[in-house]
Amino acid sequence: MSELEVLRGGAASGPDREPTVAFYFDLGSPYAYLSAERISRLFTDAELPQPEWKPVLLGALFARFDRGSWAETAAREEGMREVERRAQAQALQPVRWPDPWPGDMLYAMRVATYAKSIGRTISFALAAFRQAFAGGRDLSLPDNVAIAAAACELHPNAIAKAAASESVKRRLREETDRAGDRGVFGVPALVVGGEVFWGDDRLEQAVAAAGRVG
Repeated sequence: MSELEVLRGGAASGPDREPTVAFYFDLGSPYAYLSAERISRLFTDAELPQPEWKPVLLGALFARFDRGSWAETAAREEGMREVERRAQAQALQPVRWPDPWPGDMLYAMRVATYAKSIGRTISFALAAFRQAFAGGRDLSLPDNVAIAAAACELHPNAIAKAAASESVKRRLREETDRAGDRGVFGVPALVVGGEVFWGDDRLEQAVAAAGRVG
């Protein structure tokens, strides 16, 4: 795989073929943030198939599988503390929670879908995750999404136009539907050769599986 393919979030899979390894994320998920920060370090072996990063709508997956977010349960505070502990263990910046959190990620995820279409999935996703969970900025606000976009040289007018386009909206819906069809019910999730590894704590297992199918 070329460097350009890696930067684009994995080799292009085409409309009828799924990649060997796919990383599903939603920018509102702090656990997806933790996974995004370390996934490139875990897939350093040149023999491993590189993950293709795929933006999906977590809320739509919850609805499809009749699930809910831990952020809206009694486990919220403990879950937040666990994210903070994991970030510290990874030597990341201290977590700063956006207010409100969780928020409406629809606009941000449409921009992520546009970024994927032009080969900037990883750079935009990392910038946006850091804005949210290291900077404490609310990604439901287009201005904050624009800050993340600027970090990977995406013009604010271009992302606003793309986010409003029917083609981007359709691609995001379709990607989310395909994720559900593959058994992805939450994020972060890595699908390796058809097997779903859900959760930040299963990344290492996903890497081992990638070594077997690669």
